[in-house]
Amino acid sequence: MRSARFRRSRRAAAITLVSALSLTALAACGTSSSNDNSSDGTQQNGSSDPTLPLDPKTKVTLTIDCMPPTAKAAELKEWKEDVAEFNKTYPNITIEGRSTPGQCLEPPRFTAMLKAKSQPDVFYTYFTDLPQVLDNDGAADITDYVHPKSVPLLKDIDPNVLNSLKHDGKLYGLPTSNYTMGLLINRKLFKDAGLNPDAPPRTWEEVRAAAKKIAGLGKGIAGFGEYSAGNTGGWHFTAQMYSLGGDIVDASGTKAAFNNELGKQVAKNLHAMRWEDDSMGKTQLLKWGDLQKQIATDKLGMFLAAPDDIAYMVQQLGAKYENFGMGPIPGGKNTLAGGNNYMIKKGISPDKIKAAIAWLNFKNLTVGKGQFDWARTKADGLPVGIPQPNFWLNDSKTKDDAARVEHATMPVENFKAFMDNPVAGKAEPPKAQEVYKVLDNVMSGILTNKNADIDKLLATAEAQVNQVLANQ
Repeated sequence: MRSARFRRSRRAAAITLVSALSLTALAACGTSSSNDNSSDGTQQNGSSDPTLPLDPKTKVTLTIDCMPPTAKAAELKEWKEDVAEFNKTYPNITIEGRSTPGQCLEPPRFTAMLKAKSQPDVFYTYFTDLPQVLDNDGAADITDYVHPKSVPLLKDIDPNVLNSLKHDGKLYGLPTSNYTMGLLINRKLFKDAGLNPDAPPRTWEEVRAAAKKIAGLGKGIAGFGEYSAGNTGGWHFTAQMYSLGGDIVDASGTKAAFNNELGKQVAKNLHAMRWEDDSMGKTQLLKWGDLQKQIATDKLGMFLAAPDDIAYMVQQLGAKYENFGMGPIPGGKNTLAGGNNYMIKKGISPDKIKAAIAWLNFKNLTVGKGQFDWARTKADGLPVGIPQPNFWLNDSKTKDDAARVEHATMPVENFKAFMDNPVAGKAEPPKAQEVYKVLDNVMSGILTNKNADIDKLLATAEAQVNQVLANQ
């Protein structure tokens, strides 16, 4: 699906109110009166050539998605600080932040916004939203605008992350966050069951064995947990298929690819854990948020997750960082990867595009600045030390990793197994949400019916997914 912090908007109830909050930076000086004004309010400075740097005198106003709401006081404080710092270099660029109460991206609102062409100049999306945005002709092609002069650390951004924002070789967005899934564990329960929390299971056979030991503690404790509702079951079925080297959709993107021996292996293993081992708990039809509550209250030993689930559990559920650890996804062939990014509205002026890229570079793509200013993050009482987002390579990764450790607010050694054994990320399938909805039926069938017909569940899901893909 997407990064845990941002995934939640896909699973939350629809937001009923959208407010527009404005943060306006004062213009320190004007540009020459001989310059012409463009139709979108941009005062041109002769810099329409995308290969040229943004003129510091450029005068534009940018509307930008996802300014933190007032309820997130620390995050909003940092946003305002970053605007002020940015304006020291670009005094005539006015940043108007738009804030949405609740979650940043709510699917029905997002779809309506694209259809109405009412998105801000700089708008927030998930990696998987690119086809929808392009179908609605919503994003500018920024390929020529993104280069080492505009994004100095471009060479150090993981190309796999950038490729998630490309179509037909053209770039349509810049990343803010990324994630890959791993095995999240409750260290206390591992110790109580005689397991080593510094060496989480690396195969699904080991997961099954460890789950039985943890469930053997009694007191309603489950060893391993899975989703089976709200599209999250299909999302996790996909992750398990990837972990074994399988696919959900074939290379052409037109046919289902899970009704095979690997798909049956995933299904049979889960069915055995649920009904033979009794290691998955009695309560099923779980969705996002349920497993987090269970593991945070020492009622669950492990489940598949992205690292930032840990921050959510500490900040929202009152858990302790020390109680959690992570290892790579069992199987280790591939892991489901995703993330979020900003795109730039199609049709705005070249100067606005340049200004938008300058802001995104400062806020999201500079080691030691903006979202990667870990000293400030710690001082503001926000979490530091979670392995992701981390899309850096080369010297940038070395510097950023060191800063995370230096300013960590949690025991980063608990994530060593995850960090030291990276698994190649694999993108979500096309029509992901519709596909996941179908695969929820496979997961719920396995986990709620002792006599489930696995072959029939997979065959039915295959036919339904093929229909979904035929309607692309």
